[in-house]
Amino acid sequence: MEQLRDKAVTVGVQLNNRPDFPSAMEELRSLADACELEVVGELTQKAERVNPSLYMGSGKIKELQEVMAESNATVAIFNDELSPSQIRNLEAKLDCRVIDRTILILDIFGSRAKTREAKLQVEVARLQYMLPRLIGLRESLGRQGGGGGSGLSNKGSGETKLELDRRRIEDRIAALQADLEKLVSRRQIQRKQRSKNEVPVVCLVGYTNAGKSSLMNALIQKYTPGSGKEVLAKDMLFATLETSVRSIQLPDRKTFLLADTVGFISQLPHHLIKAFRSTLEEVTEADLLLHVVDCSDPEEGKRIEVTNETLHELGAGEIPSLYVYNKADLKTDQLYPRVEDNILYLSAHRSSGIEELVQLISERIFTDYKEYEILIPYDQGRLVSYFNENAHIHSMSHEEDGTRLILTCRETDYDKHREHFTILNEGVY
Repeated sequence: MEQLRDKAVTVGVQLNNRPDFPSAMEELRSLADACELEVVGELTQKAERVNPSLYMGSGKIKELQEVMAESNATVAIFNDELSPSQIRNLEAKLDCRVIDRTILILDIFGSRAKTREAKLQVEVARLQYMLPRLIGLRESLGRQGGGGGSGLSNKGSGETKLELDRRRIEDRIAALQADLEKLVSRRQIQRKQRSKNEVPVVCLVGYTNAGKSSLMNALIQKYTPGSGKEVLAKDMLFATLETSVRSIQLPDRKTFLLADTVGFISQLPHHLIKAFRSTLEEVTEADLLLHVVDCSDPEEGKRIEVTNETLHELGAGEIPSLYVYNKADLKTDQLYPRVEDNILYLSAHRSSGIEELVQLISERIFTDYKEYEILIPYDQGRLVSYFNENAHIHSMSHEEDGTRLILTCRETDYDKHREHFTILNEGVY
């Protein structure tokens, strides 16, 4: 039997400087749906500013009461992050569960988290959100204690966290952050090792559900078919919470690491950015960012803006980027694959444009590769094996004095071994 879902009404205030308000409200409904809440109504108000006491005017609050009664809604979802006093006052007026956009996103992250690190990060963010709101959240969290039909289960964060005093929550946050630090140091060691191996890192970034994981899978299936290294890719918000790193080896022996990261969203809670900063360090140390955009999204311009703002906040705003306009197959007027300046139009779903993408990536990250013609003496046969493994051999012939190779390799590899072979030509192509 289908599980009954709690009914909810979404609520938002459109300030004069928010032209993207309709899009934000639509996104709020998507977030509610991801939390297994059934949106049965919406109430909005245009205003110069948010009401500091009740979020919106008292007349609108009365109207909200009527809308909720008519639709049998038990949850009011507010589009902005509410202050402790707003939560307290709204609960008293509405006599229902009052939640905001931040709680919705935290709950989605909580339900999607699979690794220990992601679970720790979500719990830290949730506790940091709760800390100043202990009084205001008391009633709202208490209503969650029964487990209910669905939506915002919080896995015990209602009754148990309700009983924690401020000191115990602060101690819990400190303990969680200490655990996270151990995981962070482990990943930093891994990154240093990769840096030592001089393997370039390419990072997928972009708005949630733009198709980053699908693009990663298309690259894996193209260059390492049958490896089973694909990542979870679903048509839903925040399918990816953990940073996944995969090695992509190209036919010409060049290799790069591809990292898939958590998607961004407008008004992403600062608690989450702070908690996930360690995971997102992969972005700040990348050699190239692939900014994936859903080109079938009518709000694509706003999505790009939000992603760029988040990248700047993370300190990754200056890293070279390539814009990848995905889902071109969903637009009837879109020709693809197509390259325009720093933009590539492709379809990860149809694996169309993958070769063009790799060509653009290669042009940007393999700048230290050059072509050479060399003669390796027969007593240095190990170097032939080495270059076979680590370079792209264009031609090989056996001469009287040794093995002649025309190859493309990294300058560092060339310089490291040049005393053991004769240089015949540089930049042969």
